[in-house]
Amino acid sequence: MVKRVSKEQASTRDQILHMLKLKGQLSVSDIAQDLGITEMAVRRHLNTLERDNLIQSSLVRQAMGRPTNVYSLSQEADELFPRNYHDFTLDFLQDIADLDGEEKINALFRRRKDRLEENYRPFIQGDLEERVAALAEIQNQKGYMVEWGKDEVTGDYFLKEFNCPISQVAKQFNQACSCELSLFQQVLDTKVEQSSCIAKGGDKCLYKIKQKPQT
Repeated sequence: MVKRVSKEQASTRDQILHMLKLKGQLSVSDIAQDLGITEMAVRRHLNTLERDNLIQSSLVRQAMGRPTNVYSLSQEADELFPRNYHDFTLDFLQDIADLDGEEKINALFRRRKDRLEENYRPFIQGDLEERVAALAEIQNQKGYMVEWGKDEVTGDYFLKEFNCPISQVAKQFNQACSCELSLFQQVLDTKVEQSSCIAKGGDKCLYKIKQKPQT
């Protein structure tokens, strides 16, 4: 059974998240007073938000009376609010290119690739199929929405990324794509070809992973 949230419920929950973002920690009574609804209704919304890991509660002692629960945003909820990471990153990279030249940008992306390779290697072990599966899992955890499989005719593998979290950067700085291809070849220890790229207008990033010839 699929449960749907009414527009009114969604609106109230959004208001609560917005209040917590602006004011920090709030009690049930604070929220109820600001929204003009009952404390019971507030608790119902807070229970749902807490279940979805969007808020967290803590017990605060008061000068008089019993301790009371106050609520604040979780780290997950903080990601719901607007971000300008791409613009921020692009501005910095362009400034570096203007000040120090293209080679400094190349060096920065190579440094990032080397760091990722060092982080990936302990988790990418076994035969080629196991390594491809491990790489796909890592990329999925980073938000790339990966599918992978094997071409039964050629024996080669493929890896498809349907999302690119750094596509805005990669569109302006193609070094991001070339370094990712190099990273895949090194951690998989085989030849990898890219035939489609989101940053270059494709609907996905498609990598063909070649089996090494038997010796």
